[in-house]
Amino acid sequence: MSTFADRLLHFLTSFPLPATLPEEVEAVSPYQQPTPRALFTQFAARYYADNQPRVALLGINPGRLGNGRTGVAFTDPAALAAWGIANDLPRRREPSSEFVQEVVLAMGGPQAFYQNFFLGSLYPLVLLRRGLNYNFYDSPAVTAALWPTIQDSLRRQVAEVGLARHAAICLGRRNGKYLLQLNQELGLFDQIIVLDHPRYLMQYKRRALAENVARYVEVLDAVKTKVS
Repeated sequence: MSTFADRLLHFLTSFPLPATLPEEVEAVSPYQQPTPRALFTQFAARYYADNQPRVALLGINPGRLGNGRTGVAFTDPAALAAWGIANDLPRRREPSSEFVQEVVLAMGGPQAFYQNFFLGSLYPLVLLRRGLNYNFYDSPAVTAALWPTIQDSLRRQVAEVGLARHAAICLGRRNGKYLLQLNQELGLFDQIIVLDHPRYLMQYKRRALAENVARYVEVLDAVKTKVS
């Protein structure tokens, strides 16, 4: 019988690259590159090797310095090493990863956290424009071009990978607009809870780090009890 890890690996490694995108945007799959694919395979084997459904925490699309290098959403090389996955990647910190690492630690560490939760994205590929990170919603033309694929991504994550359906957590207020629309169209989750994006909290609310971590923990604790 396949595990959550097996199904997730199949979804990510088989997710198609778009032929072309507007606005000089290009998509890159970390899971078709040897290092992030190998690191994520180790991570999945360590933390997702069972059949328990996970509550999804979904961002926009991966960035090049965190997920783009490690294969693990919201997890830069330093955080990945802290979770027991050795790597030789540069230790440049990624703010979103720093925040998520604090939340994971506050919830008992990676073993406890990942037993209940899956960190991912609405669109699982890195988007770049002229070498810099790009969000799928930064251009209406790009959003429209990717929308059917984003719908397919969300459907597959629920149906094939095995996400819990009683709730999903949206990371980012602007991202929430799109996940709420997707859920209205697809009817996948009973409830969408929108939280401020980790990067926003680190960039503009860093002095309130403890309070913001506590807010995440409060919300996550409330939804995890339904799948534990």
